[in-house]
Amino acid sequence: MTSQIQLRNIEKHYGAYHALRDISLDIPEGAFVALVGPSGCGKSTLLRTIAGLEGISSGEMIIGDQDVTKLAPRERDLAMVFQSYALYPHMTVRRNLSYAMRLKRRPKAEIAEAVDQIAKITGLSELLDRYPRELSGGQRQRVAMGRAIIRQPRAFLFDEPLSNLDAALRVHMRSEIRQLHNRIGATSVYVTHDQIEAMTMADTVVVMRAGLIEQVGAPLDLYDRPANKFVAGFIGSPAMNFVDGRISGDGGSVELDLAGAPSLALARPATPGQRVSVGLRPEHLEVGAQGNSLTLPVALVERTGASSYVLTDTPSKILVCTAGRVGDDVGQIIVSIAPENIHLFDAETGIALR
Repeated sequence: MTSQIQLRNIEKHYGAYHALRDISLDIPEGAFVALVGPSGCGKSTLLRTIAGLEGISSGEMIIGDQDVTKLAPRERDLAMVFQSYALYPHMTVRRNLSYAMRLKRRPKAEIAEAVDQIAKITGLSELLDRYPRELSGGQRQRVAMGRAIIRQPRAFLFDEPLSNLDAALRVHMRSEIRQLHNRIGATSVYVTHDQIEAMTMADTVVVMRAGLIEQVGAPLDLYDRPANKFVAGFIGSPAMNFVDGRISGDGGSVELDLAGAPSLALARPATPGQRVSVGLRPEHLEVGAQGNSLTLPVALVERTGASSYVLTDTPSKILVCTAGRVGDDVGQIIVSIAPENIHLFDAETGIALR
């Protein structure tokens, strides 16, 4: 598959602050790629360097077959959708959508046809004569996306476009954006701090921390095979539990640093005696004794209706997510986990043990 955007050894410094560290990434043509990570990890800075809004300290950036490393934003042929919508308040939806074409002095008939087509795609046909102040947050975001689409750019750049919306509207809009991407087939790079957004929308997720790329992969690859403890804890909701432990003498099980906890059998052998961090996803801890089981004291039960969250009274504060309901008088809970669902990470480096 042809790469639409190629980043080679990108470095970005703000004085003594090292914002981006040796970033290399290929974004295939037509892909939907999400950049995700905690606040301050560099994801928005990376997006802005692709757009040309931020210069880079060193490295190379290619879009299509053109080196754009030193080109101004307007010369890169990219469209950016911002968190703040960035609509012109004195223009109607129609004029906001047509702004770029009017700047290029395209024929009026061509502009009108393009606006009608984009309005139909984005569900704005009934709103063309309204002003931004007369629209809801979701409608404004659709106008911002429509204004980007009408330019027919090389790629779309989304900078946390849904963070100003309420929870229900965010869920609705993320499906709209993904369906829109599927219809037009353009390359999209999407920045979000919400790993659920990244997992549900993207073909490829790029996990960042402290200016570095920690792992790149399909959403379920990152969930099933995290490269390190950071990715394991970041991808997945609720977050993965971590318990200190040591591989047993025969390498076939792991002994948890929990009082009275039995050894847990492993699906694959590990180095005997090695100190590890054991990753247990809350949704993989099944209530009931079925082989690999633990008996844990209960500190708190939260019920959401379809499922219950049980926080255990252990030094590691293990969280259990279980379907169904848990009674009020539960003093302890027995949970089991399949060997193949146990993740092991080196205690010192945090790197996953395969």
